[in-house]
Amino acid sequence: MPIYLDCNATTPLEPQLREPVLRYLEVEFGNAGSATHGFGTEALQAVKKAREQIAALVNSRGDEVVFTSGATESNNLALLGLAHYGVKTGRRHIISSALEHKAVLEPLESLRKRGFEITLLPADPSGRVRASQVREALRSDTLLVSIMQVNNETGVIQPIEEIAQCLKGNDAFFHVDAAQGFGKVLTGLDNKRIDLISISGHKIFAPKGIGALITRRRSFKPLPLEPIMFGGGQEKGLRPGTLAVPLIVGLGEAAQLSLRDHALRSEACRRVKEEILAAFAPLNAVNNGDQSNCVPHTLSIAFPGLDSGVLIAALQDDIAISNGSACSSDNYKPSHVLQAMQLENEVIKSTLRLSWCHLTAPVDWKTIAAKIATLQSGCPA
Repeated sequence: MPIYLDCNATTPLEPQLREPVLRYLEVEFGNAGSATHGFGTEALQAVKKAREQIAALVNSRGDEVVFTSGATESNNLALLGLAHYGVKTGRRHIISSALEHKAVLEPLESLRKRGFEITLLPADPSGRVRASQVREALRSDTLLVSIMQVNNETGVIQPIEEIAQCLKGNDAFFHVDAAQGFGKVLTGLDNKRIDLISISGHKIFAPKGIGALITRRRSFKPLPLEPIMFGGGQEKGLRPGTLAVPLIVGLGEAAQLSLRDHALRSEACRRVKEEILAAFAPLNAVNNGDQSNCVPHTLSIAFPGLDSGVLIAALQDDIAISNGSACSSDNYKPSHVLQAMQLENEVIKSTLRLSWCHLTAPVDWKTIAAKIATLQSGCPA
């Protein structure tokens, strides 16, 4: 089997989570909404504990955590859930960036068709938007600013703290898609000026199918969110359906482990990145994005003159990698992220995304580099 290097698409399950997840699947299998017996009470207590574990990473309250199926649903709830309030108050302007994941860009397009005005901020070759761009784009009718924490393709960290500072004194809501940064970048999300935070379990070694939207109160009042699905009234009426207690337990435990083991995990990932960059140094590769503002577990790297698909095929027996976002891998188009960074087409077409974690097995990077060098020389791999 090749070594898995696509952790930004999904992470492996943290081994320590197997026991608690299985216990709430097989033994403590009660419905958290059934308060008339011990099974339901135990499930409800487990959900409450998970809320607190998740909230602890961002200095929020447990009752501000709304469970969803993942960051895509959380993003939709954050963006579409404010639409009625925007119409009612005459605030139909939204600021976001051209770097965002499709889980943000597509709901924004839906809102545009409903009469909202969307300002998508461009990025520069560093892979970042500037807080000053947000400040300049703000208007009296701005309803929402939505900027991701960490880009899923490049690993570049966006200046969310600076943006939060720009929004002081302004009523616009601030949403952060933290799917790639929650539990990995521990600074920034604790800023109380951030109103809404979207997270996904399967990006931090928890099971797939679970996530959350953190909804901070303003002046002790809940945000004017409205549900986008109906039935049951769970999660304070914002997200109906029986709570997936085993998955919620897994997400809560994963959040706690992320906080506890953050330094060790980051150092392990940093060492891997150093190995990769050292091995690839003779290949005239191009690193996309400002590496001084990048997470240690992601590398967007181009080999001009080589097609990314050819590279992936040549290396498939050794490493499992991608050339961009997993959501578009079955119908490859040039990366909208790299295009937003104003990179040359030759660089975009030859870019690979490598993403790893503390559970990644060692890779013989010298052998990988030698195979790429063979392709660069024009010889069969």
